[in-house]
Amino acid sequence: MSQQQAKRPGEVAVEHSQASDAWLQYIGRIHTPWQRREDCPRQGELDGPECQIEVFQPWDHALVGLQTTTPLEVLYWLDQSRRDLVLQCPKGREQPLGTFALRSPVRPNPIGSSVVELIGIEGQLLRVRGLDCLDGTPLLDLKPARSAFMTNPGT
Repeated sequence: MSQQQAKRPGEVAVEHSQASDAWLQYIGRIHTPWQRREDCPRQGELDGPECQIEVFQPWDHALVGLQTTTPLEVLYWLDQSRRDLVLQCPKGREQPLGTFALRSPVRPNPIGSSVVELIGIEGQLLRVRGLDCLDGTPLLDLKPARSAFMTNPGT
């Protein structure tokens, strides 16, 4: 975790407990072309580069029934993000905003989410478009996107 990242003018950090309240298990790993935070798109775009989501065993069995026509919500752990800022100054803004008013990866619990287009499934690898995270980001969960539920109310 990069707690040593520099703060921008106007940003405020707080002391926080390192104790955890939740038990999370990484179920896979995300593979993207981005090695540095500065290179990641601000938000994933469906016409962005193809990326892969690797689902670890035994969780790969949970892919049964997933279809490429379904938009997919991807939840991931932003393992390289700092966790102590309550006010942040996004690039291009002069005034700070509260962390909860932003989609910044800097959060008390750095959980990222993207709705992606599922292009293909090859065993335990999913090919997708629309991610915005670093290569090697740990995968927390996959779900059919909410819009899929709206079109298929019985699911």
